[in-house]
Amino acid sequence: MEYVILIAALAVLLLVAGGVMFLRPGRRKAAPPAEPQEQAEQRPGGTATVVDDATATAPPAQRGPPSTAEPVVPPVEIETPPPGAGRLVRLRARLARSQSTFGKTLLGLLSRDTLDDDAWEEIEDTLIGADMGVTVARQITDDLRTRVQVLGTRTPQEVRALLKEELVKQIGPDLDRSLHTAPHGTRPSVVMVVGVNGTGKTTTCGKLARVLVGDGGTVLLGAADTFRAAAADQLETWGSRVGAPVVRKGEGADPASVAFDAVKQGVDGGYDTVIVDTAGRLHTKTGLMDELGKVKRVIEKQSQVDEILLVLDATTGQNGMQQARVFGEVVNVTGVVLTKLDGTAKGGIVVQVQRELGVPVKLVGLGEGPDDLAPFEPGAFVDAILGD
Repeated sequence: MEYVILIAALAVLLLVAGGVMFLRPGRRKAAPPAEPQEQAEQRPGGTATVVDDATATAPPAQRGPPSTAEPVVPPVEIETPPPGAGRLVRLRARLARSQSTFGKTLLGLLSRDTLDDDAWEEIEDTLIGADMGVTVARQITDDLRTRVQVLGTRTPQEVRALLKEELVKQIGPDLDRSLHTAPHGTRPSVVMVVGVNGTGKTTTCGKLARVLVGDGGTVLLGAADTFRAAAADQLETWGSRVGAPVVRKGEGADPASVAFDAVKQGVDGGYDTVIVDTAGRLHTKTGLMDELGKVKRVIEKQSQVDEILLVLDATTGQNGMQQARVFGEVVNVTGVVLTKLDGTAKGGIVVQVQRELGVPVKLVGLGEGPDDLAPFEPGAFVDAILGD
C-alpha cells in the first residue's frame, strides 16, 4: 500500500514540473522580411493579383478593387478580298458544272440533221424545264426556228452562236446592273437588303461587304434583323474579317431604330456605303411587310436609299416569283440577288425573275465560299451554261 502511495506522489510531481516548463516564454521564430513595395495576393482560381502596400494596409472601406490584368485578345486578321470585277468569269467552272445538262441538251437538239415539229416541241419543253417560263420559252423557240430555217446549214459553232445570242437577248444585256454604292459627297450610299427567311440574306450582306471592300470602299453594316440574335452575331463575324463595323442593338429592338442609327453613324463616320440587313419576313405576313416599309421611311428621314436588293433562293422556282411580286409592292426593289445558283437551280430563273419584277439581277451567289458572290454578267453567264 505504501508503494502505491509513493508512485502516485511521483506521478503528480512529474505532471506539475512538465506544466511549468510548458508555460515558460520561449524565443519566437523570426518572421520573413516583408517585401518593401508590393506583395502578391493569391486569388481563387490561381490568378495572382498585384496589390501595393498602401492598398493592402488601408482599411477595408478605403481599399479599391484588386487590379487584374486583362486577357490578351489576339487581333482579328483583316482580309483583303478580291475585287468584284471578273468574279463571274473566275467562277464560271462552278456554274458550268451545275448548268451543263441544260446547255448540252439544247445544243444536241439544235444540231440534229432534221428538226421537225416534235424536235422543236422538245426544245421548248427543255427551256420551260430550265425555269424560263412558258412565254419566254415559246418566244426563244420561235425565234430560233425562224433563224435556223433562214440560215439553212447548222454547224455546231453556228448553233451555239445562235443559241447564245437568243439567251443573252432574253436576259437583257442592256439593263443597268451596276450597284449604286458610291458615296454622295459627305453622305454614304445606303443599301437595304430584303428577303424571306432562308434565302441567304444575312450571308449576302457579309459577302457584299467583301465585294465593296475588295473594290477599295469602306463599309458599315446595320444589323436591323433584331428578331434573331444569331443574325447580328453572324453579321459581326463577316464584318470583322474585312474591317467593317456593325451597328446593332439587343434582341427584339426596333429594326427601324437600328437602321436609323446605322445610317447616322455612316454619315458621321464618313463611310462610303451602309448596308442594312433586315429581318427575313414571310411574304404572307402583312404586318411584317408593313414594318419593312417603315424601316425604309425612317432611313429616308436622313438619307435616300440608293439600292434595295431582294435576295431570292434560285432553287424556289415559282414560289420565288410570288415572293418577288409581294416585295416589289412594299418597297421599290432596285435589283435582285439570286443565291444558290450553283445547286439544283435552273439558269432560266434569271430571265423569269427579271420579267416578273421588272428589275435586273445584279448579283448571283455561286457557292458557300466567302468570295462566291459575283456581279451578274449576261455573256459570261450564258457561256457557262453552254460550255465550250
